[in-house]
Amino acid sequence: MNNVYMDNNATTCMTKEVVDAMMPYFIDTFGNASSKFYGIGRNAEQALYKMRESVAKSLNAAKVNEIYFTGSGCEADNWAIKGAALANRSKGNHIITSKIEHHAVLNTCEYLEKHGFEVTYLDVDEYGIVDPAAVEAAICDNTVLISIMTANNEIGTIEPIAEIAKIAKAHKVIFHTDAVQAIGHMKIDLQELGVDMLSLSAHKFHGPKGVGMLYIRNGVRIDNLIHGGGQERGKRAATENLAGIAGLAKALELAVENLDENVAAMIKKRDKLIKGIRDNIPYVRLNGPEDERRLCNNANFSFKYVEGESILMMLDMNGICASSGSACASGSLDPSHVLLAIGLPHEIAHGSLRLSIGEDTTDEEIDYVIKTLPPIISRLRDMSPLYEEVLKGEKNNVQ
Repeated sequence: MNNVYMDNNATTCMTKEVVDAMMPYFIDTFGNASSKFYGIGRNAEQALYKMRESVAKSLNAAKVNEIYFTGSGCEADNWAIKGAALANRSKGNHIITSKIEHHAVLNTCEYLEKHGFEVTYLDVDEYGIVDPAAVEAAICDNTVLISIMTANNEIGTIEPIAEIAKIAKAHKVIFHTDAVQAIGHMKIDLQELGVDMLSLSAHKFHGPKGVGMLYIRNGVRIDNLIHGGGQERGKRAATENLAGIAGLAKALELAVENLDENVAAMIKKRDKLIKGIRDNIPYVRLNGPEDERRLCNNANFSFKYVEGESILMMLDMNGICASSGSACASGSLDPSHVLLAIGLPHEIAHGSLRLSIGEDTTDEEIDYVIKTLPPIISRLRDMSPLYEEVLKGEKNNVQ
C-alpha cells in the first residue's frame, strides 16, 4: 500500500468543493477589492465581504468586522502578539504564554524579549495541560497579554481556553489563542470561548496554503504588523488573496457543517490506531491525554531505544507519511520542546512519532500502519546497544 497519509496535523489536501469555490477568483472575479471605481473591483469587494461574513458565521463571531485575513497562521500569531504588545506598551510589558506553544508564538515572544518585554513561560503537566490557576498566579500589574494555544499540534492536548479567558477578562488582560490545530477537530465558538483574539490557518482544514485569519474582538487595541495600503480596514496592508480567502471560507464552512460526524469517526479510528500500536509494540508511551482532552485525530508515541528520524525513513520506504512533531521544526536535530516540557528525557523524546489521521483515512490504512510499524521498531531496536542491555536484563531476571 502506497501513500498512506498520516500527517494531517502538518497539512491537509484541498477538497474538490474548496477548489471549485476558489476557481472564479482566478479568472472571472479577478478584480482588486480595493478598486471601487469600476464594476470588476466592486464585484471583488462584495465577494470579499460575503467571505468575511461566512467566516464570522462559521466561528460565531459577534461582528463581521472582527474577521481579518492574513497570509498564514504564523502571520496571524505574530500580528496578535506583536500588535497587542506594542499597542498596549504604555500599560505594561509583561506577556504570559506556555512552554508548549508553536514556534510562531514562542519565537515571537523571544523577539519581544529582545525589545524590552518580559515573558513568563508557564509549565504544563505530564499531559501538556496548562493550569488556569498558574495563569492567574502569573498575572501582575504590568501584564498586557496572555497567549495559550487551543490545542497542541504535536501531542493533541486541548487546553482549558474558556476558563483561562474568564481569568484574563477578570484581570483586564488581552487573551489570544492559537487555534490553528483545533479548527475542524473540535467546536470553536468565539462567543462561548470568550477570547479576544484567535488565529487559524486554512491548510489545516482542507483549505489552501498561504492564507490565514486573525479574529480581533472589537475594542481590542492592536498595532499593524504589515504597513502599506488601507486593506483589511486599515489594519493589514496588501491586496487580499481573494481566491485563497474563498477557499478558507468554504473549507471552514464544510468543517463546521460536518464537525460532529467527522469528529466521531476520527475518534473511533484514532483509538483503533492507538490500541493497535500499544498491543503490538513494547516499551511505547502515548504522549498527551487519554480522554476527551485529546484532539480527535492525534496519536503521538515515544518508542524507547530508537530514533524518530529512523522510524520516519523506514515508514516512508513502506509508503507511510508521518512526522516526529511539528512540520515547522522538521529540520531541527533537537528533541521536541513539547515532549521535554511534559517531562520526557532527551533520549525518549528523540524516539517520537506523530500520526495524525484525516476524515478520509480508512480502516484499511490504519490496519496497514498497525501491521507495518512493529517490525520497523523491532528492526531498529535490534541495532540498538541500549535495547540489547534491556533484553539481557530481562533474560537474567527470568533465570
